[in-house]
Amino acid sequence: MKSDVLEELRTEVMRRRTFAIISHPDAGKTTLTEKLLLFGGAIREAGSVKARKANRHATSDWMEIEKQRGISVTSSVLQFDYKGHRVNILDTPGHQDFSEDTYRTLTAADSAVMLIDAAKGVEAQTIKLFQVCAKRGIPIFTFINKLDREGRNPFDLMEEIERVLGIRSVPMNWPIGMGRELCGVYDRMKHQVERFQGNNHDTIEVHKVDDYRDESVRSIAGDYLYEQLCQDLELLDVAGDPFDLEKVRRGELTPVFFGSAINNFGVQTFLENFLELAPAPTPRKSQNGEVEPLSPRFSGYIFKIQANMNPAHRDRIAFLRICSGRFERGMTVRHVRAGREIKLSQPQQFLAQDRDIVEKAYPGDIVGLFDPGIFRIGDSLAEKEDIVFDELPTFSPELFAKVTVKNAMKHKQYQKGIDQLTEEGTVQVFYSTSGFDETILGVVGQLQFEVFEYRMKVEYGVDIELHRMPFQFARWLVGDKIDTSKFRINSTVVRDKKDRLVALFESEYALRTAMEKNPDVTFLETAP
Repeated sequence: MKSDVLEELRTEVMRRRTFAIISHPDAGKTTLTEKLLLFGGAIREAGSVKARKANRHATSDWMEIEKQRGISVTSSVLQFDYKGHRVNILDTPGHQDFSEDTYRTLTAADSAVMLIDAAKGVEAQTIKLFQVCAKRGIPIFTFINKLDREGRNPFDLMEEIERVLGIRSVPMNWPIGMGRELCGVYDRMKHQVERFQGNNHDTIEVHKVDDYRDESVRSIAGDYLYEQLCQDLELLDVAGDPFDLEKVRRGELTPVFFGSAINNFGVQTFLENFLELAPAPTPRKSQNGEVEPLSPRFSGYIFKIQANMNPAHRDRIAFLRICSGRFERGMTVRHVRAGREIKLSQPQQFLAQDRDIVEKAYPGDIVGLFDPGIFRIGDSLAEKEDIVFDELPTFSPELFAKVTVKNAMKHKQYQKGIDQLTEEGTVQVFYSTSGFDETILGVVGQLQFEVFEYRMKVEYGVDIELHRMPFQFARWLVGDKIDTSKFRINSTVVRDKKDRLVALFESEYALRTAMEKNPDVTFLETAP
């Protein structure tokens, strides 16, 4: 690769930031995303993201279920430029029933923004998603949202983050008041007060000060809030963790920002700090060793497949995370699993449902590839060599059901549907080892069953029946000699799509009993 092309690659990689926003439903993720897009000029007015979603509901067959429930069950990719940076936001489903889709999406992120409701604190879905990020050791930035409402004491929120999630925190700014008393935040790094005015806190004035004890802060905040601010920050100065960028990059320390996305309060400060502190695209692990973003040859992997994004064309889009080199429209790459060369002629990039044909893309970018049925989640694509990226995790389902087809004449369409929807990760499929030709579906949440049933009927013309099973846990079994007859009490053994043995259990007691009876067998929560 020529030196000027290498320099272009280095420049483009260093200006990219690819991250996901993780939160519990209703913490304000859509609002925060929308405000970030407003700053980037990607949308022109508040409500555009919701308007796009409403428009998508009107034009999409299978997303009717989204309209009925008022939720998001798919991940999309949002890209915009801000002050010299190219920002890729991996927007994820807010509904916990689709957490597995979110887990896989997180593998394509280089950092995460954890959004917390100031009144509710750390919630269940946030804990699950945080754990996935923590296992990968990626940097996590925290935005404590909804300060315009009455919420919990900031010290209590920080203590909960550290106690529940096991990560130290360092506040980058500190609220001056809360709810109706809210008048702004003090930026601890820049020594300035960001003052909010107007009935909706929609006007921001910035006041540079020597430090928080400056008497001008008293004139802004008033005596009571000034005294409270001084007490809080004196305590933080003495007992709080100091800012340490290396610890942040290792995922050991989370910078905390306070704000209110709906009032646009603290969002721009957060964005500018985040872009300065978050890492550029990072290396990805493969069977060949770590693949560096600045490696001149193109490589990437498929982390998500979405069928029927455009119902009029019944298309399938495979989402590719670029890991190294430069991607160009029309380039020929090696499809490693299939062992053949393919041409990438219709690559697309997204802003929600809007698509543009992309001519060039770089590590950290997400590109949508038209999929005629050749891709699977986890597939590696590479230029002139076989790079196999580490397999994406398959997580343990918690709900199970046998599936039967009402019309036996529709078996071909049923098989096509179940193959495509399991490749997308909509459901996991297991097969009985008992000699009966039984297909068992596993999901994280009930809504996945409803989406599966709906899409089988609407997209593939197949009516199915789901018969719920009593199992709550799945564990992949690893061992030299596994005696499946030992898994009959409140449990059963099935095989997954790759023919690996999986035990299903009705209760934690059944799982513990099986583990005691099989000391030579390893029980894994994620597929090996």
